[in-house]
Amino acid sequence: MNKRKVLIADDELYIRKLVTIALENENILVFHAKNGNEAIEMVKSHNFDLIILDIIMGDISGYDAIVKIRTLGINTPIFLLSGKNEDNDKIIGFGIGADSYITKPFSPAVLRAHVLTHIRRYHELLEAKEKTYKITLEPFVFNLKTYKCFKNGIDLLLSSKETLLMKFFMEHHNQVFSKEQLYQNIWNETIIDNNTIMVYIRHLRIKIEDDPNKPRFIQTVWGLGYRFTLDK
Repeated sequence: MNKRKVLIADDELYIRKLVTIALENENILVFHAKNGNEAIEMVKSHNFDLIILDIIMGDISGYDAIVKIRTLGINTPIFLLSGKNEDNDKIIGFGIGADSYITKPFSPAVLRAHVLTHIRRYHELLEAKEKTYKITLEPFVFNLKTYKCFKNGIDLLLSSKETLLMKFFMEHHNQVFSKEQLYQNIWNETIIDNNTIMVYIRHLRIKIEDDPNKPRFIQTVWGLGYRFTLDK
């Protein structure tokens, strides 16, 4: 498992070290920033799993840093550290995008528990979103954002029409489609060109089948059309 990455931005070295000690035994790499601007620059060049910002720093406040980070489109969980425990400060922090508010002095064990919980939830959310952008039928994965199709993790390098044909097959696997239906759905035309369908089926088989002459995935259903299946 890859180490998770946490950024702590605080102008007090003692606090940065305390956070590091609290997290270093949890398979987490802790990065240090001495102020808000340094934290923002680090966020631009690194992908963190969680960010911890002190509210009062020498250059800009943790509030300002959150606003700038969120403006960059970064949705990483952000904790605020503060020596104040007033409700108004918490309300401001949550209102501008903070995910948690930790009051100094804090318990390293409690901080660790908060960090681990938020990192887990963050990655569960990322995984859930990622699934909505993919059609997965092992060994094939079709990415609906990039319109790339992979077999066993290898990019199949499909043409535009081959891509649309593969997407259609994967969305309707185990269903039989006539040449007319394929032509209407992929080419959006009603006048069928049998030769075109056969050529593209052949090209696609060459790219996805282990043996194009004995296709396993794109099967010919004699007298009816074609079916995409994972059945052996």
